[in-house]
Amino acid sequence: MAEETTNETGNGNGAAGDDSPAQINVLGQYVKDLSFENPRAPTSLQGPGENPNLKVNINVNARRLEEEVYESEIRFTANASNKDGTLYHLELQYAGLFRLHKIPEDVLQPLLLINCPTLLFPFVRRLIADLTREGGFPPLLLDPIDFSAIYEQNKARLEAEAGGPQNDNQGTEQTRGDSGESGAASNTTSGEGSTGA
Repeated sequence: MAEETTNETGNGNGAAGDDSPAQINVLGQYVKDLSFENPRAPTSLQGPGENPNLKVNINVNARRLEEEVYESEIRFTANASNKDGTLYHLELQYAGLFRLHKIPEDVLQPLLLINCPTLLFPFVRRLIADLTREGGFPPLLLDPIDFSAIYEQNKARLEAEAGGPQNDNQGTEQTRGDSGESGAASNTTSGEGSTGA
């Protein structure tokens, strides 16, 4: 009798499976690349010294890996220096693998460059704080980042470079590199007391 039953919920092959709602699934997240350089240790750790000049750079990239599977990546660099030179240099590439089911094309790029990095950012923030602390420095505690503002700034910059407003499809093509990646970036320079981007 069990052989005669049908799958009413669908398995992706029948019409009932086509009625599934749009979904975003986090398939995994991982460190792709990591470097912490402390070139003047242990000298740089002896005494409080002057407040360092801190330069922070954040880039966001995304690429399609296969049908409905995308990688969204945050590339973070921080360089702390004072009059004596570099105190530390940190580079981190942290990525997530996302399954985007039934997501319309017109929202795909903002989703990959705003929403996905927003999900990844708390993990990036924790890693950066831990790495700077383990390097012998006060933890670098990043303020929340408005990935939407970064996306809009880069979109406006691309439109200005192209000579006027464009629709979303043209904007997507212009931000893609040779590898099919999309990206957005933000740079911040601050003193020790301010680490916002």
